[in-house]
Amino acid sequence: MNKSVLLIEDDPEIIEVLQENLKFEGFDTVVAKDGNSGLEKARRNDYGLILLDWTLPELSGIDLLKKLREDKVVTPVIMLTARHSELDKVQGLEYGCDDYITKPFGMRELIARMNAVLRRYASRTEDERTEIPKVVRGEMAIDLEKHKVFIGEREVQLTATEFDLLALLARQPGRVYSRKKLLDLVWDYSYEGYENTVNTHVNRLRSKIEDDPNKPKYVLTVWGVGYKFTEELVD
Repeated sequence: MNKSVLLIEDDPEIIEVLQENLKFEGFDTVVAKDGNSGLEKARRNDYGLILLDWTLPELSGIDLLKKLREDKVVTPVIMLTARHSELDKVQGLEYGCDDYITKPFGMRELIARMNAVLRRYASRTEDERTEIPKVVRGEMAIDLEKHKVFIGEREVQLTATEFDLLALLARQPGRVYSRKKLLDLVWDYSYEGYENTVNTHVNRLRSKIEDDPNKPKYVLTVWGVGYKFTEELVD
């Protein structure tokens, strides 16, 4: 794994604590203290991971994230923020962050989730070399090499996590995955109380791929258990 980290944060105390702990865990940390310098460094795209604060001088973290994804920079991003609302989390996920951690946070959890994101990204890169190139389900085509999804002629813009979630479900139509299992397979961590992360991503995914998210035809809920991809579109 690439263990170089770009930390975009303006609080000197948080910077100091994170630098010390990340160094102890074997990470090489580069710091940017405002949004514009963070964006400039992030665009170099040679980091394994970006830790991004929401509230920054000059350019906010969420606007920085949006610009990165518009520029097709795919470096994994974990947002570190004092914003606790569900709407803020959804916005962060919508703009393409790979995980969202609210302050204050424990270092053990942060390191675990950093490693989970890095493992998932490394595994995704390996999958591009070894997997079948495409999954077709009805009008939906999932290009596993290019990480693109089409429904008919329309390309669907998904975040990296949304793509991983959809690809996992679509590979095995009819198989039911519990929320805890999805946390383990897609997010690569299994903390009690984080099942709502799965719900949020499924809802965002449905809003992008379903004609009517309230009556989904691709990603179905199995009440009391979890989610599955429909069997009706399998030849």
